[in-house]
Amino acid sequence: MEQNAQRELRTADPEWTVSESMARIAKALVSDGPALVFGQSSLTQVPARVSLVISTTGSTGASKEVGLSASALLSSARGSNKALGAEFGNSWSLLLPLTHIAGINVLVRALELGTEPIDLRNREGEYPRADFTAIVPTQLFKALNGDQHLLKHLVEAKAVLVGGAALTPELQLQAEQAGMNVVVTYGMTETSGGCVYNGTPLDGVEISITPEKQIAIKGPVLAHTYLGAEALWDSQLNDGWFHSSDFGRMENEKLIVEGRSDDVIISGGENISLSAIESSLQAHFSHTSFAAFGVKDSKWGDALHIAIAGEGAPSEEEVAQYLGAQFGDFSKPKGYLHLPELPLKGIGKVDRTKLTELLMEAPN
Repeated sequence: MEQNAQRELRTADPEWTVSESMARIAKALVSDGPALVFGQSSLTQVPARVSLVISTTGSTGASKEVGLSASALLSSARGSNKALGAEFGNSWSLLLPLTHIAGINVLVRALELGTEPIDLRNREGEYPRADFTAIVPTQLFKALNGDQHLLKHLVEAKAVLVGGAALTPELQLQAEQAGMNVVVTYGMTETSGGCVYNGTPLDGVEISITPEKQIAIKGPVLAHTYLGAEALWDSQLNDGWFHSSDFGRMENEKLIVEGRSDDVIISGGENISLSAIESSLQAHFSHTSFAAFGVKDSKWGDALHIAIAGEGAPSEEEVAQYLGAQFGDFSKPKGYLHLPELPLKGIGKVDRTKLTELLMEAPN
C-alpha cells in the first residue's frame, strides 16, 4: 500500500440501525468501502490504513480526530473477547453511543462472535438478557440507585465492562454486592478503547511507567494517527510507546491508575487532587453526585469548588467539615454549585470546563 494513499471518508447516518452500522463497519474494516466517521468531521479523505474516525475531547476541551486502523480495532475486539472468555455465538448489548469508541467496540466484538448486539440505547421497560455489556460509571450509579430494569440486566450478564471515567471503589463494591461481575477497564480512543482489564493488559498490549510516573502503552491496539494533527500524535509516541496523560504505578503486576496529570490544582500553595476529593465525597455521601473543579483566583491561585447534584444532598457545611477532617482545612471548598445533574462530556467524564462556565453564569 502506498504511504500517501488515501480513501474516502463518509459520515455515518445516526438513523442507521445496528444491523446497518455493522454492515458498513464490516466493509470499512476489510477496505471494501469508505472509511466511516461516527460524528462530525470536515474531512473527506483519510489515509488508506484508517477504517474508522472517532473524535475525542481531552480535559483541555480540544477535540482530536483519531484515525483507527482495522488491525487496531480487530486486535482490541479479539483481545477483549478472549479476556472475557466470550465464545462464538455469545451476545453483547449496546448501551453506549456509536459516536464513542466504547460503543463502536461493542459492534466489532459482536462481529467477531458472529452475532448482532441487542440495541438498548433507548430502551424502556424490561431489558432482555445479554452475555456481555459495556457501560460508564454514571449508568452503573443509576442502576444501583433506582433503575431496576438496568440493574437486572447487568446482574444477569456474564461480565459488565465499566470504563470511560474513573470508577470509585465504593461504587464497584456496591455493584459486586448486588451480584454483578464488574470488569474495570482502562484505555482511551487512542488505544482503541479499553486495553487493560482489572489491571491486566489485553493480549499484545504492554504497559510501562515513565520516570515521571505517567502511563505509556504499546501494542497493536494503538491508533494510526491524529487526523490533521499528525505532529501532535508523533510527539506522544516514543519508540512505539504512546504516552498518556495519566499517572499510574504497577503493583503485583497490575496497573493502578492514580489520576491524570491535569487532575491536580494548587490552591494557596497546597496540591489538591480533584479526583481524590470526588472519590472521598462519593464514598461518604453515596446517594449524591459530586464534581471538584478549580477556578482561577487572585488570592488562592486555584480556588476549589464543589458541584453537587442529586436529591438528599448534604449541606455545604457538612461537605466542608467532612473534607476538612479528611484532607485538612486547605481542602475546604471556596464555593459551591448546585445542579440537577452534572454536565458530562464524552460518555462519562464530568465536564469541568462547563462547570466553571455555569458557576460564572450563576447569580451571586
